[in-house]
Order: sequence, then C-alpha cells, then structure tokens
Amino acid sequence: MRATTRSRRSTRLGLIPVCLLLLGMSGMLTAQEPADRTARIDTFIQAEMKRLHIPGLALAIISQGEILYGKGYGLANLEHQVPVKPETVFQSGSTGKQYTAMAVLMLAEAGKLKLEESIRTYFPDAPKEWQPITIRHLLTHTSGLGDYTEAIDLRKDLTETELRQLIYRQKLGFKPGEDFSYSNLGYTTLGTLISKITGKFYGDFLQERIFGPLGMKTARIINESDIISNRAAGYFWNGVEWKNQEWVSPTFNSTADGSLYLTLADVAKWDAALYTEKLVSKASLDLAWTSGKLNSGKETRYGFGWSLAEMNGHRLIEHGGAWQGFMAMISRYIDDRVTVVLFANVAGVPVDRLAHAVAGLWEPALTPPTITAIEDKEPAVTALIKTRISELAAGTSKPEYFTKEFAAELFPEVVVQIKEYLGKLGPITRMVLFKRLEEGGVRVYHYQVHFSETRLILQMSLNKGNIIVGFSARPD
Repeated sequence: MRATTRSRRSTRLGLIPVCLLLLGMSGMLTAQEPADRTARIDTFIQAEMKRLHIPGLALAIISQGEILYGKGYGLANLEHQVPVKPETVFQSGSTGKQYTAMAVLMLAEAGKLKLEESIRTYFPDAPKEWQPITIRHLLTHTSGLGDYTEAIDLRKDLTETELRQLIYRQKLGFKPGEDFSYSNLGYTTLGTLISKITGKFYGDFLQERIFGPLGMKTARIINESDIISNRAAGYFWNGVEWKNQEWVSPTFNSTADGSLYLTLADVAKWDAALYTEKLVSKASLDLAWTSGKLNSGKETRYGFGWSLAEMNGHRLIEHGGAWQGFMAMISRYIDDRVTVVLFANVAGVPVDRLAHAVAGLWEPALTPPTITAIEDKEPAVTALIKTRISELAAGTSKPEYFTKEFAAELFPEVVVQIKEYLGKLGPITRMVLFKRLEEGGVRVYHYQVHFSETRLILQMSLNKGNIIVGFSARPD
C-alpha cells in the first residue's frame, strides 16, 4: 500500500504504521486436527500479534472449501471490546480483484467481450493513447495505468462516468505491454466495463452470478450505511495511539479494485468453487493462473487477479489486500489442496509472511525459507542506504537523492508520513543484506533492518549514480 491510505494493495511504499498491542482472544477450533499442530499455530499467531501490535485477526486453513481450522483472535472493535469470531466480517482489500477478474472471464465465455479487444471498443471516449490497451492488459497490470493520485479526491462522491473521466486524465507510465505496474485504476476501469456490458452495477453482477450461486452468504460490496452483523472496524497506529481508518466517499468504497466485505466462510466457498467449473471452464481458470507476458516475452508472475509463485517447488497462487485499516491474504497451494486465509483489522501487517508461516506449520513441506545473510561486497552502499533511511526518519531527506519521477511521488506529502513512522522506531541497530539483484543498470538491495524493538524488510533500488529509483519497507 502507499504511505497514504489511497492504495488497496502493497506498492513500493509500504510504510503504514502498525497497531500497539494484543487484546484478548476468542474463536472456534475443529477437534479433528492434531493438537500439537494447532497449538503451534496458536502460539505463533499470538506471539506475532503481540510483536506486530495487531488488535484483531481471523485465520482459516481450508482444503477444497472445507475449513479444517478456523479461529478469531483479539478484538474486532476496540471501542466496544468486541472479540473477533470466525464469522467476523472484514474488508477484502485487493483480494477482491480476483472476483472482478472472474466476472470478466464469465463475460468472455458468454461472448460478451474479448480479452484482446481494445478498451476503447467499449469506451470510445477514452483517450486515443488508450487504443492499444486491451482488456487483458487491464487484468494483468500491463496497461500503463497506475494508482490513485493526489488529483483524485477520495472524499468526493462520483458517478461511474465521472470516475472514468478522472482516470482518463492520468498519464500512462509506459506503452501497453512494455512493463508491469500494479494498477488499482485498471481494475476500477474493469468494474465500469462490467457495468457497461451488463447494464448493472458490477457489485450486483457479483452477487447474482458468484456470491449467490456459491452460497457466499455474507459477501457483499462495502456499505457503511447498512447494518451489517459482525462487522469489524479498521485501524492504524500513528506511533502514539490507535486511530480509526480514514473516511472515503461511497464511490471509493465500491470500486472493482477491491471493495468487498468477506468472512472466512465466504472465502471457503470461493476456494471450493475454484477446484470446479461452477463459474467458468477449466481453460478459463488455467488462463487466470497463467503468467502474463510483456511485449519482450518476459513473464510478470501475475495472472488475472492472482500473483503466481511457488514455495519449495509447490505451486502457490495468492493475493494480498490493504484498504482503510484492513489487511487480507489468500494463499492457495493448489497442488497440496491447502489454502490459508488471513484477515487483520490494522494497516501495515505483513499478512503474506504470516500466511506463509501458518502454511508451513500446518504442512512442513510448505515452510518458507528463512532469511539468510549474504556477503556484503558493497559496504559503502549499505552505509549510504542506512544514511538515506535515517534521513527520511529525521525529515532531512532531499529530492535530489531520488530520481525526478520518484521524488515527485514522495515530496512534499509522503515524506512527511514516512518521517512520522520511521522517526518513532529509533536508530537502526543492524542491517542484514539477504538479496541483491541487478537489471538494466538498476541494483536492487534487500535488507532486514533491525531497530531496538522491531524490524523491517527493506528493498531499495539504486541507479548507476546511486540515486534512489524506488524503495519499499514493511514490518517483518
């Protein structure tokens, strides 16, 4: 997620603060699983919630739709001291993109659209530069569209047409197919495409064609005005106290880039359907789980609403989400028939790492590798990166330390928020280099950065002149 609350998923500025302390636990445990395995998971989750300061969390381990282990931890609402239960309703974040992608595939199978068609076929008022953008490009984040910018006021209510006109004004970052750039705007556009083709709000289409038929009884579009049983509240920690999530207009809580309410049971129904052809054919599912390719032939490791990876040689299809004080993760080890779902009601939690660790505790073959230090052959670069992070924490960073494009994203607003977060962590006590990559003249360094009471995973990219091209940081 961005360092503001504007993005629904992690991008290169994952610097949202986390919450303060663990508050109670409640839940349900199926008796059929070995006690030692579930006890290890419980111990791990409770320890991580305390270390990462998570107020509430829901976890499920699923096999082809059957919840083998489901439990709620901590509090769903701090003001009323309501515990998290397995049936607690959380926001989906960008895990909701997979439902949008499924809707597009359903329309494609029905002959209502073609993935290789230009988006201007359906929206002829779109800029001429959009002519090469296909529906496939939007699904795979290769269109050149980016994320929400400061020019888009998240507190303003808009019609779909007005929203699309705002998106039209955003400049493409590259020619379609030339690169990969995670794009909430691309999926928001897909939502308006679904409405254009079906004549109904995309959320209604999801309800009629996916949620209803699959028995996802509590899945729905976010709606703050309705009374919704078991709804969790979202939070962030500002370094001093908890705060409620920032308010956004109904428009930006109903876009197709990830604006759903879900429970563990809902995702279990979804997981079960993905092993069948209830919604689309196996060919379409395989297409959704096939890596996109750039014009150069390079794979992006992203399909249609799903990130594609592996864990110790085991195929892993997953997606994370972040929005308004909520984090979500669904990790499907499809050859093992194991799915881990995790919801948390706080910004900035490394839900991917938590989900992967739980999978390993459940099935040892899925245990993620530990971070192992590599030889640091460039100690001067490490010292420079440490200085740049310390400057960000002190509020003394300068635009000339970054490329012009990246500096435009950071200054003046975002660097202030970064300072507010990093400044409260104290001095850096240790930096462990565990990966170094180089491509196209850009060097990417991965560090585990230790502070007195916490640590971060830092990724920083430098060009030949040691100017910062991009960086990300998240709790470890």
